[in-house]
Amino acid sequence: MTTTLDGASLLQYVGDLQDREYFQQLNWTGTFADYLELVTANPKITRNAFQRVYDMIMSYGTEEFMDAKKRLIRYRFFSAPTFDTEDAIFGLEISLMRLVNFFKGAAQGYGTEKRVLLLHGPVGSAKSTIVRRLKRGMEYYTRTEEGALYTFDWYLGDYEDIAAGTVKEADWEKDPMHAEPLQLIPKDVRPQFLVRLNEGRPYNEQVQIRGDLSPVSRYHFSELMRRYAGDWTKVIRHVRVRRLIFSEQDRIGIGTFQPKDEKNQDSTELTGDINYRKIALYGSDSDPRAFNFDGEFNIANRGIVEFIEMLKLDVAFLYDLLGASQEHKIKSKKFAQTDIDEVIIGHTNEPEYRRLENNEFMEALKDRTVRIDIPYITRLRDEVRIYERDFNSDRVRVHIAPHTLEMAAMWAILTRLEEPKKPNLTLMQKLKLYNGKSLPGFTEDNIKELRKEAQREGMEGISPRYVQDKISNALVAFQEEGYINPFMVLTELETGLKNHALVTNEEDRRRYRDLLSLVREEYTEIVKNEVQRAISADEEAIKRLCANYIDNIKAYTQRERLRNKYTGQYEEPDERLMRSIEEKIDIPESRKDDFRREIMNYIGALAIEGKTFDYRTNERLHKALELKLFEDQKDSIKLTSLVSQVIDKDTQEKIDVVKARLVRDFGYNEQSATDVLNYVASIFARGDTRERK
Repeated sequence: MTTTLDGASLLQYVGDLQDREYFQQLNWTGTFADYLELVTANPKITRNAFQRVYDMIMSYGTEEFMDAKKRLIRYRFFSAPTFDTEDAIFGLEISLMRLVNFFKGAAQGYGTEKRVLLLHGPVGSAKSTIVRRLKRGMEYYTRTEEGALYTFDWYLGDYEDIAAGTVKEADWEKDPMHAEPLQLIPKDVRPQFLVRLNEGRPYNEQVQIRGDLSPVSRYHFSELMRRYAGDWTKVIRHVRVRRLIFSEQDRIGIGTFQPKDEKNQDSTELTGDINYRKIALYGSDSDPRAFNFDGEFNIANRGIVEFIEMLKLDVAFLYDLLGASQEHKIKSKKFAQTDIDEVIIGHTNEPEYRRLENNEFMEALKDRTVRIDIPYITRLRDEVRIYERDFNSDRVRVHIAPHTLEMAAMWAILTRLEEPKKPNLTLMQKLKLYNGKSLPGFTEDNIKELRKEAQREGMEGISPRYVQDKISNALVAFQEEGYINPFMVLTELETGLKNHALVTNEEDRRRYRDLLSLVREEYTEIVKNEVQRAISADEEAIKRLCANYIDNIKAYTQRERLRNKYTGQYEEPDERLMRSIEEKIDIPESRKDDFRREIMNYIGALAIEGKTFDYRTNERLHKALELKLFEDQKDSIKLTSLVSQVIDKDTQEKIDVVKARLVRDFGYNEQSATDVLNYVASIFARGDTRERK
């Protein structure tokens, strides 16, 4: 039964989805006395900006993991889908640990709260993404009970209107800098007030009052104090406390400054400007009511202000940063210094940072800056996750063949790695070691050495943006075919190098092309292996082969003979069969006895525990059996006949079975499976039968 939709039912449906109770929580208002009760119950609502950011990150939890014998912490905040699914950050654990340590030190008042945080790295390395995630996170966090904070409004009319409840919403005047309500406590009584408030509380839960009111609130406070002859208790009746929700769009608690043409830069964008229409009303340009305190520093008070490409700012702007970071004060035109409480984050690329390093006149800024390097990712699986986020079955209708994104990511990682100094280690092997793969002769200590010896690894190379653009081009170019494969994307990557704006060195361009050839070779080995596994994926055939091998090595190790089930005669163990399997995994003649005893001991240990041997529990033996079965079956399947297109019915049926396995077990579709089979067939037709090592 189909339900007929109409406008009224849709309106009602939207209305039912609304949570009015939650809306009322976010728009809570109360008296100053109500707020003091909230503070008494939960002192965390008075946290400063650094404490709030740190608590927000930690509220998502952490997980520890080992990487090359090094214990690392992964902060779930940076990949949590709770508030943003587009900006998850992968593979930058070390940089993010340094970032969180910066906030931890600042939250505890160890000095970093007086510094500008500068994220530094190559283009496309996620600097902006990290800041954007912090900003979005703060917007979401302030909407939760744990992240709640408050500010206040003024009513400048008669108190009787407030008592009677006749004050209109438009008559409440907001503090332009979303100040902490406790700043309304007069400075001369704050010490005694805090002693009383913090009585019996542990040090880490004690409330502090930082800074003074904004010029507008100072003016209103002074006027009301004069009206009531210094009676603060009457002044505070004109104050309404309300819940504060950060919003970049509404310019509340989140500020963003982007540099423009140097001739058009104006420092009033940071600290506010005179409202010339109100000068006539108030008679002076130094009256705070005739000034718009709406610069990025003003509106970001108690939150975060981001400086995009910070070092492209005019020098006059950079001077504003000195006081804002060290003293937590800003200087607006015609007014005394104003207190602020906010996290200042900038980001920049290498050329701009080198210019700062070489500018001897900017020593003060350098001294107040904490730089955190944000390099490109050098772990393959993390790079793949970046592309999977943008190119997946939910977002892309064109089929993406297996390993397409992996090969694109592999090339990007290779461009960022430095050549290993060990003579017996290739760049591809280094990539695999970084990705967690074990290689003979290399330990986790070797991986630590490789990372330590690298000077600028991850600070140069191809950015994810370039790769994403070329994957997109391939999806558009091959839309009619219905799928893309690694070769299509690798061709796009190579073609684009000619016009890549950041690759101006011909030597780099040549190196990147050579690395593409390396990736094509790696892909060839991968698909050969997959086709081999698809051909030899006959479970019953592998079990029979395994049983035959186990019977033979059992007889061999126990110096017995085997009974031939067809002739009934007793024969010596089949050495040719055993060696044909063992050679597939490079067991030399001199080690065959050790390997066979190892297998028998393993089977014996399982039997003692009451368990049955399964070839799949031994990875090396499993691989050897698959390769042996592939060798035995490839001639019967006649894979090379695909090249000639002359295929008999029996062979076609066998090929269709292999193709179905590629679709079912490896993620191909009909077209991509056909292409892979044709490609591997052409390799075998050329006589290329190298085994993957």
